[in-house]
Amino acid sequence: MFIELYKGLLRASYPLFIKPYINKRKKNGKEDLSRFNERMGLSELPRPKGKLVWFHGASVGESVSMLPLIQSLLEQFPDTRIMVTTGTVTSAEIMGKRLPEKAFHQYIPIDHPDFVKRFLNHWQPDAALWFESDFWPSMLSEIKKRHIPLLLVNGRISDRSFRRWQRFPFFIRELLNCFTFCLGQSEEDVRRLKILGAPKAECSGNIKYAGLPLPCDSEKLNRLKQQIGGRPVWLASSTHNNEEEQIGTQIHKIAAAVPNILTIIAPRHPQRGKEIKETLEKMQFHTALRSAGETITDQTDIYIADTIGEMGLWYTLCPLVFIGGSLIPHGGQNFIEPSRMNDAVCVGPHMHNFADVINRAQKAGAVARLKDVEELGDFVTKLLTSPETLQKHQQLAFAWAQSENKVLEDILNKITGYISQ
Repeated sequence: MFIELYKGLLRASYPLFIKPYINKRKKNGKEDLSRFNERMGLSELPRPKGKLVWFHGASVGESVSMLPLIQSLLEQFPDTRIMVTTGTVTSAEIMGKRLPEKAFHQYIPIDHPDFVKRFLNHWQPDAALWFESDFWPSMLSEIKKRHIPLLLVNGRISDRSFRRWQRFPFFIRELLNCFTFCLGQSEEDVRRLKILGAPKAECSGNIKYAGLPLPCDSEKLNRLKQQIGGRPVWLASSTHNNEEEQIGTQIHKIAAAVPNILTIIAPRHPQRGKEIKETLEKMQFHTALRSAGETITDQTDIYIADTIGEMGLWYTLCPLVFIGGSLIPHGGQNFIEPSRMNDAVCVGPHMHNFADVINRAQKAGAVARLKDVEELGDFVTKLLTSPETLQKHQQLAFAWAQSENKVLEDILNKITGYISQ
């Protein structure tokens, strides 16, 4: 009932409010103009013959987390084809580079009932795997209406989402009833899913802990190594606004103990590259901006890696990684990826987005959690002046990351029956 009301309101408001909003997104570069028909449920690609399994994730994090599961399913069901949908331009670029041969990317259609029907009429998926909590009522209800198995994978209900959905209990119950089966990231997520109305939910763990090593272009890596030479180097990854400036306050202190140090900063939002460069140059640093084609010279203090899809390059190049979003109350970013690539890893105090795993990692000695940017400066100095200590942190991080891969096997065991129907 509530979903039907939502559909009616969407149809009525589309020309007045939603279409102008979408046009604004187009103007601001947040929509892929060359493929915008996909957002209306149209596609130039034919449906592949045979079984088609559909994976959906909202953006980069969710789509990258799918990759090991996609690879495993294709190995188990070699005649199956996989379609991945996302909603952002960045995630489409990354999926275009990283999806295996029997998988392809499409944009998720705007949640208008007509676009949704057009999309499902064309693709007719045999099963749908929905990642995390990107709930689109028109799409979910239409999938259920067509009796397509719909599985929530890596389901997460944050504190904020839980409080919000409890104010609309009938609506969220109707949404969750569209799912055939829900897999939560943690026991707490499962408890919340059941309270909100999920008919069947179990805990599988977080699939982001079972990812594949990020790809690294060997030619680019060799060029960067030639530019850097024998200089010591470390990485500040996935940084947010204000964190680059905080890190800048420590670089001279680090350089006093580690001569000729090179700092690489890979911001969470690459479009901030020029802004970061201006900030750091006001602090009297010599910088180079990757997106502008600037190279690393002997005078470069900070290299700003403001590009998309190259994190594997930076994690391979740098033995020590700080993960951003953690010096400010954002809640942290994924610290498992560099651990998996044999890097020593440290974070700031604010890691509440990863509350279920950060404690495990700390107990295993896999990550150093630092109280502030001054401690970060001391930690970087300590590891880059002690090869034995650096190697110990690298080994502990890698061993812990490998132990987390059991999550993938558990998820596979739980979903295989729905895929093979």
